Amino acid sequence: MQIRNIAIIAHVDHGKTTLVDKMLRQAGAFRENQVVEERVMDSNPLEKERGITILAKNTSIRWGDTKINIVDTPGHADFGGEVERILRMVDGVLLVVDAFDGPMPQTRFVLRKALELGRTPIIVINKIDRPGADPLRVHDEVLSLFIELEASEEQLDSPVVYCSAKQGISTLDMDVPAVDFTPLFDTIVKTVPAPPADADGPFQMLVSTIDYSSYLGRLAIGRIERGTVRMGDPIALVTTDPAVPAVRGRATKLYGYEGLERVEIESASAGEIVQLAGFEDVDIGSTLTDPSAPEALEGISVEEPTISVDFVVNNSPFAGKDGKFVTSRQLRERLYKELERNVALKVEDTDTTDAWSVSGRGELHLSILMETMRREGFEFQVSRPRVITRLGPDGEKLEPFEELSIDVPEDYLGVVIEKLGPRKAEMIEMKNPGQGLVRLLYRVPARGLFGFRSEFLTDTRGTGIMHHRFLEYGAWAGPLSGRSRGVLVSMENGTIVAFALFSLQERSTLFVSPGDAVYEGMLIGENSRPGDMDVNPCKEKKLTNIRSKSADEAIVLEPPRQLTLESALEYIEDDELIEVTPQSIRLRKRMLAASDRKRVSREVKRERDRASA
Repeated sequence: MQIRNIAIIAHVDHGKTTLVDKMLRQAGAFRENQVVEERVMDSNPLEKERGITILAKNTSIRWGDTKINIVDTPGHADFGGEVERILRMVDGVLLVVDAFDGPMPQTRFVLRKALELGRTPIIVINKIDRPGADPLRVHDEVLSLFIELEASEEQLDSPVVYCSAKQGISTLDMDVPAVDFTPLFDTIVKTVPAPPADADGPFQMLVSTIDYSSYLGRLAIGRIERGTVRMGDPIALVTTDPAVPAVRGRATKLYGYEGLERVEIESASAGEIVQLAGFEDVDIGSTLTDPSAPEALEGISVEEPTISVDFVVNNSPFAGKDGKFVTSRQLRERLYKELERNVALKVEDTDTTDAWSVSGRGELHLSILMETMRREGFEFQVSRPRVITRLGPDGEKLEPFEELSIDVPEDYLGVVIEKLGPRKAEMIEMKNPGQGLVRLLYRVPARGLFGFRSEFLTDTRGTGIMHHRFLEYGAWAGPLSGRSRGVLVSMENGTIVAFALFSLQERSTLFVSPGDAVYEGMLIGENSRPGDMDVNPCKEKKLTNIRSKSADEAIVLEPPRQLTLESALEYIEDDELIEVTPQSIRLRKRMLAASDRKRVSREVKRERDRASA
């Protein structure tokens, strides 16, 4: 049996998971009468809700006498760590590009990683049935990207397959009608090299990802680089640190992939992607080897995080009402446990025992961790995101910069350019392909994008599209202006009353509804002008025995702004926190008492006056 190992890489929303769906169907992975939901590979509840891939997943199909192992990878730049380690398992990649959008920022990122590792690419131009699609133009743009990324001659000669994943059709020539995925499968078998197979040498496997079973414990997933492994064989666990001795164990269970199913197998040889149980302390980047030849493979390198937040034990007046896990010990254990799977994440202890600094690739990367933890029953508080700075060779301060790609209708072009100016964004390119949308390319400080997405969607009436990826570390861009409006801060504990909100909504946008519980220091809305304002949302109407027309008017309230974790992270300032519980997302001041905030404000003003004098 021949083996081909491929990863599917692309920018977010270019159709990777739908492509895998249709490949599984046409290769006969499902029974004729089997009911299969859409995007079957997105099995995580968060993936189904958001319509994006977060975790890389394995599957396999049979095409003739060839077994094709497929890894579906995330398309969002924040989950680039998943893509980087998965590429070590495969020999070829399907680069999926939208026939309308063309190469986007994440396309460049994942392609660069694949080319650096010498993987064989196959260009798949998807959505050829989309209105306005121009596959031939996109093909030229992809080739230009290959040249820009210094691809080798072999990689530049990559085959091109035009397809519609939604319809399940593909063709090698746009003049030939597309029928099914046969051209795509044949191209994979013909182009992607077989994995290096030294079946006679001592067993060796790099652990690329980790799964967990409540019955078996941790399961190491990776491609066998050399030799053969059988169930029950003695195995050594070796790390990249030569000072750490090898740990001996045994292969208690061995699994392979058939379609979407994980099947138990007796043995597997070089080139196969398998799951192996037997080591409780196995980590990503470790090597499983034959005890007689304990040689470590090169570890998995992942780009450093660029943004960090503080996770703090919940100490608000409502602490412990919703969550099951609220103590500092439980929170610390959960954060450090996340490091076992999430290689792009970093967790560090701080000076205090109730706060930890958690660093990741972006706001979405961190918010997915927060959302997962709150669904598990955790309660905690989160600070405003901050960028991770470095020192340059001459001691100068460096900060991360992002490449921002924006597609916006011409009507809203002026307001978008105007909003990016104060955020220290530098325009790299502006082009109008003539499809109604203007494409802008910017170099912008990562902190300049905090809070921009919600503004952008409002300014463009939801018609604009923006994507960004990490570009480089550059010189500190200087101070940036923060939020232009203040907030309404509750000065009372109690239950919110409609009468009080009615008098407040004329000068604010509310975050709360009547009947919600509130405490002193909690943010209940956004002020219509700069400066914070302390208000009483629990104030009730005074009742008298005299009736009047004005007193009996019905109270009509506007719907409150719904806060998500991403919008809350974008919104808060340095003196505020997000309280995250399984039931609620609340915003609050670090100092709850109004008297404490006024005292600190006076001290800061005094220090500023002293410094200016």
